[in-house]
Order: sequence, then C-alpha cells, then structure tokens
Amino acid sequence: MAAENSVAPVREFLGRLQDTICAALQAEDGTATFAGSERETGNGGCARPRALQGGAVIEKAAVQFTHSVGRGLPAAATARRPELAGRDYQAVSLSLIVHPRNPYAPTCHANFRYFEAGAAGAEARAGGTTPAWWFGGGFDLTPHYGFATDCRHWHATAAAACAPFGADVHARLKQACDAYFHLDHRNEARGIGGVFFDDWTEGGFDRAFGLTRALAEAFLPAYLPILAKRKAAPYGERERAFQLWRRGRYAEFNLLQDRGTRFGLQAGGPVESILASLPPLVAWEFERPLEPGSPESRLLEDFLRPRDWLQEA
Repeated sequence: MAAENSVAPVREFLGRLQDTICAALQAEDGTATFAGSERETGNGGCARPRALQGGAVIEKAAVQFTHSVGRGLPAAATARRPELAGRDYQAVSLSLIVHPRNPYAPTCHANFRYFEAGAAGAEARAGGTTPAWWFGGGFDLTPHYGFATDCRHWHATAAAACAPFGADVHARLKQACDAYFHLDHRNEARGIGGVFFDDWTEGGFDRAFGLTRALAEAFLPAYLPILAKRKAAPYGERERAFQLWRRGRYAEFNLLQDRGTRFGLQAGGPVESILASLPPLVAWEFERPLEPGSPESRLLEDFLRPRDWLQEA
C-alpha cells in the first residue's frame, strides 16, 4: 500500500523534471523557448502546460505537467479495472512530445504518471474503500528514416534504467511498448518502441516509484544524442513530404487509440493542452507508393516491426 500523502513526492519530482526537460530542449533548439502558464484545477490540483513552436530544430514540442483531483474515475482509467469505477481519484502526470523539423530526426514521446483511487486517510480508517494506487508511463521513438545506431542507443538506455529492478523488467516493458504503440486498424507499428508500463505496483510504492524515476531520468540521455546527431542533416522536398505523411500515422494513433488522450478529454481537461501532442503539420495521401529498396520503404520493412535491437547488436 502507498504511504499517506504519497502524491506529494511524485508531484514534486515530475514538476522538477518538467523544468529540466524544457531547459534541455530549449538549449538543443537554440532559438525558440517554451511558453506556458499555470492554473489551479480545484481541490488542490493544477495544470502547467508548456509548448515550444517554430524553432530552428524543434518544429513543435509540448511538455505538460498535470495534477488532477476529481470524483469518479473516467472510463479510460477503469477499462481494465472496472472495480474502481466511480471512485474519487488523484492523478499526477508529465507527458511530452517532440516533433523535430528535420525529417531525419525522430519524433519522440514520453509519459510518466501516478494514480490514487478511492478513500484515503480518515475515511479509510473509518472503514471506507481501500485506496488503490499505481504507476504508469514510458517512452517511445518514432523515426521517419531508420538508423540502426539510433535504435540501439535508444533501447540500450532504456535497458540500463530498468536493470536494477529485475533481469526481466526491460524485456517485459519493451514487449508491452511494442503491443501498445501499434495501429490496430492498419496492423502497423507506430515506431520502434521503447518501454511502456501501466498498473505498476511491483515491489511496493518505493520500488515502483524508483523504476518510474529511473526511466523518467533516462529520457533525455536516450533522446538528446539522437536529436543532436540528426538535426542538421541535409534534406529536401522528398524527405519532408515523407515526414508529413508518416506524421499522419502519429495523429491517427493519438486520436483513435491513445488512452491518455481519452482520459484527459473524459476528465474535462483543457482540450488545447490534451491535443498539444498532435503534429503541427501533417499530410494524408491516398495509397502513397513507396519505391522498393528506398530508405522510405526500408523504414516500414526493417524498422517498424518488433526487433531485439540489443541482441542484434
């Protein structure tokens, strides 16, 4: 069981992490800065959305911190745990997306969250509903052009963060990521995966929070070297057109399948902040042909499928 007032350390950690990530992305871009505000959402909750747009390196990024306090968990949070329907809840989360301008630099996404549902404190001691708690989150990478060295670095950084928590943890979280970030209606992977976990309570609160912190702190070491390496690569209209077409797949997933998007909308959050993960520009084309053997074709054939990048290395 989580300790009383366990929301506080998670809120403090994710709030500081928002500052750290925004500063690092601004430095990597070198021209644009994050804009945002903070507002109270009632019952002690708050929302702190931040967005960067129109940078030389980053076309759009959003790093959103939210502490929600509400009555009646939204359906998106109880689909797999219907026994929690109707309970009061607190949710603390940090969610981010980076859409680089250069087609050779991959899009990335990360999310880290903590939920408590049900009575707590005096209500619980008086015989109220036993509180439930869990962590969730992870990070995944969506390249438009595939580079094996980037894939190996991304997965190796995730594996190193997971290693202290069990020999099988990284393999389990990688498999869960491959399964979750999959466009079922197209039978196609969104990207090359990463790590994903939900309903995570293994080892008790301190150990579960430790895994969440380790992965959250691994995000920048996983992503920034890739962005730095690819951000100045020469490209032309062909690469830009392919990037915008592939961004369409990203938008489809976020609008049709992403549980975080559904939760935010069902909880009554600010729509602009919830949909800030969508690409700034995107294109859909009917039956776009890909030249056999081209870099664009190899992305789908060689990279957008589950692979054990570390064993292959």
